[in-house]
This record gives sequence, C-alpha cells and structure tokens, in this order.
Amino acid sequence: MLRNLPPSARSPIIHIANGTFYRHHPNSQSSHPNPALFKDLQFELPSSIPQPHNWCIVGPSLSGKTTFLQALRGRLLCEPPTARSYPYLSSDAVSSRLRTPNKAIQYVGFDAEQGAGGLSGAVTTSAYLSARYESRREITDFSLRDFLLGNTELNPAKTPAQESEQEGGISAELLKRVVKDLRLEHLLDLPVTFLSNGQGRRARIARALLTRPEVLLLDEPFMGLDPPTVTGLSPLLESLANKANPRLVLSARPQDPLPEWITHLVYLRMDCQVESMGPKEIVLDGLKKYVHGVRVGGLAEDEKLPIHTLADIGRVLSKEALMTHASSSSSAHLQKPINPDAEPLVEMDGCQVRYGDKIALGNWSQKTPEGDKAGLIWTVRRGERWGVFGPNGSGKTTIVSLLGSDHPQTYSLPIKLFGRSRLPEPGSGQLPLTFWDIQSRIGHSSPEVHQHMPRSHTIRQVVENAWAETFGAKPKLNAEASAKVEAALKWFEPELKPNSAAGSEGLKWADDYMFGEISFSAQRVALFVRSMIKGPDIVVLDESFSGMDDAVRDKCTLFLTDGESKTYVGEEIVESQQAKDGTVKLKGLSDQQALICIAHIKEEVPDCVRDDGWATEVKRAIPLEKVGSMSDEEGGTTRCCAPFLALTEPIEVSELGHVKTIFPSSFKIVYYKTMSPDGLDKPSAFFQWPWPSPLLFINESSDARDHCANERTFLSYLRLSIYMAIVSVAITVSFHIKGTPSDLERRVAKPLGGIFWVLSVVTLALGAGNYINGN
Repeated sequence: MLRNLPPSARSPIIHIANGTFYRHHPNSQSSHPNPALFKDLQFELPSSIPQPHNWCIVGPSLSGKTTFLQALRGRLLCEPPTARSYPYLSSDAVSSRLRTPNKAIQYVGFDAEQGAGGLSGAVTTSAYLSARYESRREITDFSLRDFLLGNTELNPAKTPAQESEQEGGISAELLKRVVKDLRLEHLLDLPVTFLSNGQGRRARIARALLTRPEVLLLDEPFMGLDPPTVTGLSPLLESLANKANPRLVLSARPQDPLPEWITHLVYLRMDCQVESMGPKEIVLDGLKKYVHGVRVGGLAEDEKLPIHTLADIGRVLSKEALMTHASSSSSAHLQKPINPDAEPLVEMDGCQVRYGDKIALGNWSQKTPEGDKAGLIWTVRRGERWGVFGPNGSGKTTIVSLLGSDHPQTYSLPIKLFGRSRLPEPGSGQLPLTFWDIQSRIGHSSPEVHQHMPRSHTIRQVVENAWAETFGAKPKLNAEASAKVEAALKWFEPELKPNSAAGSEGLKWADDYMFGEISFSAQRVALFVRSMIKGPDIVVLDESFSGMDDAVRDKCTLFLTDGESKTYVGEEIVESQQAKDGTVKLKGLSDQQALICIAHIKEEVPDCVRDDGWATEVKRAIPLEKVGSMSDEEGGTTRCCAPFLALTEPIEVSELGHVKTIFPSSFKIVYYKTMSPDGLDKPSAFFQWPWPSPLLFINESSDARDHCANERTFLSYLRLSIYMAIVSVAITVSFHIKGTPSDLERRVAKPLGGIFWVLSVVTLALGAGNYINGN
C-alpha cells in the first residue's frame, strides 16, 4: 500500500537515527554538568501510514519526559548533527509557513520555558495573586479571545487575525470549532488571568491547535484536569490523532492511565535514557515481566528502574472508567465537629462572592441553629483536616483566596481569620489583621503560587521564601530557620537534585540550580516544602501533588504527617535514622495546625484526610448543587455546602463525574484529634504607649491593598480629634489654675485653647463625613 503513496507522504516528519543529545556542546565549558541524554536514540514519527502511530513518552520524575519532547522539536543539541532530521517538512506537501520545526511542531506543557502556546510571557502580567480577582484591568490584561488569536502585543505589525490562512491566520470557523470542542466559549471575553488551572491548560491546547501544526507535543495533558474535562478531552485528542491533524505525541507518568488510542510507548529510565520503545503491548509486557522477575527474586533491581514506579503502569483511560457511578446510599444529617472547643482559625458566616449581579460563590442557603442563612458557612478549627473537591472553574481556588485574604472581597465579607476580622469591629478596641499577618500564618502551595514564583530563584531561595513577605523579598532567617532549610534540602535531595548535578558536593546544587531549571515535579516538591517548613497555623495544599510520581507523592504525604521521623524503604514505612539519632528538625503536622487539601483524584488526597483506619475520624461531605443556568459548561460557578452527608467510605473523586454537583461533587472533611489552643496574642488597646503611635505608625497595621479602609480612616480622624480636645482642655485648665496670668498668657493661651477645641470638632466632623460618604 505504501508503494502507491508519493515520496513526500512516505517521508517521516521526525527522523532520529542513532542520535545522542546534550544540553550544551560536549566540548564547551559550562558551570553545570552536561551528561549525554538518550544515547543512540532511534525514533521515527511517520507522516502517513495505514495504521496510526500515536506515541506516549512515559517515565518517572527526573527521567526526562519534557526533555525528550524538546529534543523532538529541535531544542537540544544532537550529536552527530545529521542524526536528527525532518524530511517531510521539506516536501511540497507542507505549507511554506510550516517548513521549520519551530513552527510545525508545537509544545504544550508546564515546564519553566512554556514556549509557544503557553499562557506565559507577555500574557501573564500579574505580579501578585490578588490581580486575578481585582476589578481594575490593565491594558496588558488580554482576554482569552486575544490570546487564542495571538493579539497579545500592544503595537503589532500584523496580527494573526489579519493574516490569510496560508500565512497562518485563524479563520472564524476554526476558532469556533476549537473553542467549542474544548468548552471555552463562555470564557472568551475573560482576561486570561481569570482562568483556573484546568481552564488555562485547555486554553494552551486550543492556542496550539489554532496554529494548525503538523505535530502537537502534549506534556501530561490530563494533569490538573477534573474527570469531566478529561472525559471530554480524551475523545477530542483521539479524533485529532485518528485524522493525523495534527499528529500527537503525549507524555505521562507511570501511574497515569493511558488513553485507549495510544499505540506506541517510549519508557524512560531515571537517568534520562530509553529503557524500552515500541508498540504499547510489547513495551508494557516487558516492563511487567521485569517487575515480576524482581519480586520473585530472579532479577536484580536496577536502581535507575525502580519497580515501585512501575506498580500501576498499563492502566487504561476510558470513558467508562471515568463515568463509573458512585454509591448513593448516604443519609443526610447534620454533623458536629469532634472538638467544638478547639480554637477556630477560619470562620465564614454567610460569605457570598459577587461580580456585578452574579453570585460566583455562595448562591445557596445553609441551615443554622438560627434558621436558614444565605452564603458559605464554614469553620476550620485547629487540628482539623479538610478536603475540597470539584471540577475546574468551580470556585475551589476562590475559597482559598478568601482564606489567604488575596481576594479583595475578603475585606467586606463576614470572615474571621485567627479570631479577628479584616476590618475594625466597633467597640472591640483591637486592630484588624493585616495582609502580612495572615500570610505569615498560612503555608500555601498551588498552581497560582507556582506561576508567580520567580524562575530566577535558586532551589534554596524557593524554600527560604517561606520566611519572606513576598515572592521577591529577602527572607528573615534565624539560626533555627536556616537549620530547617538545610534539613529539608537534605531530606528531599533525591527529588530536588537534578540528575546533571550528580557530582555536586554537599548541598551546593541547591545554590547552583535555579527554580526554572529543574523538572516540573521537582518544582512542585520545592513549593510543597515551602508551604510546610515554617510550621504555619494553616497549610493549604491546592493540587500540590499534581504532577508528582507515586513514589514522590507518597514521600511528601508521609512527610506531611510525620516529618523526618518516618521514611520509606521500598514500600515499607520505617523509623528514619534522624529519629533514631534524635536529630529530627522537621516535624509533620501537629494537632495545633489545620490542613486544607484540594485535589481532583483520591490518590492525591493525603491519608490524614481519607484514611479509613483512624478511630477518631468523622467523614463528611458537603454536596454542591448546580445553580440554574450557571452550569459548569456555561462557565458559572455553582452552589456548595448543602446539609452534610455522612460517608461510610472515602470519596472516590473520579467516580463523581456524573453527579450534578459543583465540586462534582463534594467537600469531604475528616477531623483529627485536637488540643486546646494556647490563644492568640492580645490585641492592641485603643490608647497604647506611645500615645502618638496610632497617628504616626498606623500604616504598620494596614497594607497597600486594604481596599475597604473607611473604618480605619475614621478611627484616625477620631484619634486626632481626641488629642486636640485634650490639648485644648489642658491649656484652658492651666490658664484658670494660675492666679494672676500675664498679658501674654491672656492674649495667647486662651485663644489657643479655643482654636484647638474648634479644630477638634472640625476634625471629628470631617471624619464622620468621610466615613458616611465612603460607605
């Protein structure tokens, strides 16, 4: 059959024959080691063949999956140079605009570079997390439509929308079809900074498809997506693969289910070398035989091919598996917390997040002892472990933004954090918590933090950033904090240290390698350590384990509960050497800390939230019902926190895709033994020493982003008015006490007292007028 095809159709798009790859030229001088990658690689991606060749690159963390994809698109140095070629791109069958690999082969992923097709570069303009929620829009806050059409330059010579299709322009029909397939129609007019993690991933894929490439490289395309989105995305990719328009090459972790339509695999070792390559069934069969041989004792385990990374390899991603129905035998009844006397760290008493006339969060009523109350009612106490589950765009991250005070509406909502309000409470005599107070007591790891963490930070600087006020600020470290950083880097050295730094002495690698140079999995580990190392009152893990291998994730979740005291030896948990020596510097979560975990699949939920074996556990769920026309498909958020449901077993999140609820469906909460708190520091009194401090230093108890500071401004006017009144009374009283005042005192003191009294009244009136006008 191939004999009937023209030569151009038989030419492979990518042809690699005995090529070895390097990050730098082998003879160049570099501060970083430069090992040979994928030695003597032989790979070919056909341009036309009766049976499709749908490749997937599989490997554990640090195995080089992203590096392999970059090699395919011509980003690494190939030795010899002629070993890598793109014959089909030189043929007449290819449009002139796609004659170079940079244009014909598009990459979509979450690596530090995020080249073409990424929501990065000129598009990501926010310098802080709150920018996503603020009403003010900058000229560079491009909409999703602009991003998809390539209109992301302020003064472009020519936009893709103005180009012809032959030049690479995007037709209206193509745009309509792609955004419909990826369920992005309702998001087109939103700024890209508004998109959730999963929506951003779909937008990247859509942008790459609109360039109509010959090959699309998708780096872990299902990572961070909820089951319903995966259910829709996998068939879409299958249809593209079947039509070879474009041809697809995916990457995946060993534990990830492989789409049914994948036909060929490349399995990578942990030293960036190819272990096996070929048809899927043959590769999987060989790996399973290796695992069996090691377990029965017939084969020695290769340290670069550990069997624990292969335990779940070969699972199939199918629509039936994703849409498995969950049991509905739960009965609804209101539960009470295990320890209602534990100190509440978060108190939400009817919170509704509104954008204009739309309620994005809290469009429901909850039953309380006082009756039904609108909005989100939620209390997080010390020692509690919470799970928050739901589809992309459902509002999980919005809830987290309220906890960390990143959302501007936090200032106007009935929220108490650590027992104190964000705004002054009349008659309380205490100053509200500042943004910096809150941030210092919350450890936060999320895709948004990942996006904003400077790529120029070294690995050590990322971990030390837990003690800094902002991502770029200098951390305030003492000897204890520095010792914790050293211990954390040593504990997670296998997960953080790049393979190319194998010869580095001690922890020098942590100072030599930047955050943007390490793998995606290593970046997530570094951010997880950053969220834990300081021992904050609340730890928020928002999809923190997404992108990690099973082994890396299990090590992190064990560290979450036990710190340095426990470790894995194979698949067994044992006491660590540090615990035996009494040198443990890093401990797990204490019963004085609260945990809030957000995830899409059960495996990414720590055992302390979902484990069945705890005698003190209470498992509960809050189903989230859809609200009218504001369905997930239409881009709205939905309602949550209906009456609690008792659960008899942990939620299988992947089984809840069919449930018509917004976090499909549930919050799952597990409680854990708590202790009585030590209490918070006592708030400052209204009058404090030194007395002028409320006037001179009031900005120390506020911050530049207090959007609702009318009450604080009024208090400043009131203080000033009272001080002037005191001065006026003091002058007048001293004048009358003296028996025979001089002429100068008569001419100056008495009028001066009157002036201060008038100023006091005027200041109070100005303050009251400003407060009334501001509200």
